[in-house]
Amino acid sequence: MTTRTSILTSALLLSSMCVAVPAVAQDQPASPPLVKQLNNGNWLPQKEAEDLRDELFYQRAVHAYMTMLPALNTIGMKDGSEATFGKGYNVLPIWKDRMDARTWIPTPNADVIYSMSYLDLKETGPLVVAAPANVIGMFTDFFQRTITDVGLIGPDRARGGLYLLLPPDYSGEIPEGYFAFKSKTYNVLLFFRTVMKKGENAPDPKEAVAGAEQTRVYPLWTPEKDVKPMQFPNASGKRINMMYPVDNTFWTKLKAFIDYEPASAIDPELRGVLASIGMIKGQPFNPDQKQQTLLQKAVETAPKMILAMRQLGRPDQRDRYYKDRQYLNTWAAGTAEWLQDGYLDVNQRASYFQIAFSTASAMVMRTIGAGSKYPFALKDANGDFLTGGNTYKLHLPPHPPAALFWAVTAYNITDGTMVETPQLLPSINSLGKVATNGDGSIDIWFGPSKPAEAADSNFVQTVNGRNFLAAVRLYGTGVEFFDQTWKPDDLVKVK
Repeated sequence: MTTRTSILTSALLLSSMCVAVPAVAQDQPASPPLVKQLNNGNWLPQKEAEDLRDELFYQRAVHAYMTMLPALNTIGMKDGSEATFGKGYNVLPIWKDRMDARTWIPTPNADVIYSMSYLDLKETGPLVVAAPANVIGMFTDFFQRTITDVGLIGPDRARGGLYLLLPPDYSGEIPEGYFAFKSKTYNVLLFFRTVMKKGENAPDPKEAVAGAEQTRVYPLWTPEKDVKPMQFPNASGKRINMMYPVDNTFWTKLKAFIDYEPASAIDPELRGVLASIGMIKGQPFNPDQKQQTLLQKAVETAPKMILAMRQLGRPDQRDRYYKDRQYLNTWAAGTAEWLQDGYLDVNQRASYFQIAFSTASAMVMRTIGAGSKYPFALKDANGDFLTGGNTYKLHLPPHPPAALFWAVTAYNITDGTMVETPQLLPSINSLGKVATNGDGSIDIWFGPSKPAEAADSNFVQTVNGRNFLAAVRLYGTGVEFFDQTWKPDDLVKVK
């Protein structure tokens, strides 16, 4: 091959190689998905960033409201009680003539004698509570987590006994002879109920009050001569507001509580939620004007959200007591700690504490002849919400399975306070005079005015233009309730 031919061949090969190499594209470089989603990899416009920050603050405030409601529920009760009767480990208000609608408190029971007080273990150190016999009660911390049941389901087995309540940071000796329990909060709710005797026309509270007045509370290490004598003010017949706040006081009271209690009272994740709205233990809480507005919005909207959940019902319907009745179980077949299979039911817990207080194992466990059950109805037999302008009849079959007593009570749907009419006691129970049918069944009537066919003893007055719920209480629940051979009928609207 000549030199000229060689040069020509090399040139042709080089030319073909150049043609085979594709040109490099000058398109936009590939981007990860989040870069594309978030403003193509750039910071947000300032106004959008500020609006999103405010929205997150608001959402965290709603979440804080729903998770802190059990504590604010108890704080409202404590504030109302102490403003009326004073404070101290020795002050035990007793509703000696029964609790009526003038006491604003979530779903109270007008058919037992209530004894309620608020103990501060940070102030007193360990406290001894001598519980009388035959109490139906409990101690809870201020998040309403049960410390222990008291009574037949408790360790004293209704015989009475000495309960020793220890502060969360207590590390000293625990003497023998006590039912000793440590609280997760310094503040503790003492909640005792004593059962009245049956009377000719109404329950007789005398012995139940005398039993409650046997309660004694004293600091463990205080000499007897220095123990304050007990005070048992009569709380009946007084207007007492024991409800949680409905304005920004909700947040200031919550912050004071956070500062007072040990950090361990709230788990770290919830402390993080609280910190995100400016609530950190031991640090100032100074929301600016915009944040105060958002906090007020949260305290107004969160209760509506909870009410909406209750109104629309659970999609899984696990809270229904019966397949063919409207009655609901406020614990939704879970535990007293709001545990379901594999999760903590935060929605059901918030729904409960919007309208109720105190939860204990005795209220949830299926104990025969010892515990208590509370099926309640929001709707009538047709599936329509109960409203105070209509008249309804509730038929209870013969022999309600309640070894101690049964009762039926009307409550406001929004907060669980008793429906207040001139009647004042919107409740019928088996401890007083109740008209029965020939077969032993009972008909109870609800309405704005008493129907002609209703006995005076069997009528509960309602408020025209306001929804209500009807709760059936069974104390000392019998096996017929659990195997559903006895079931209350639905409320039936009558003309």
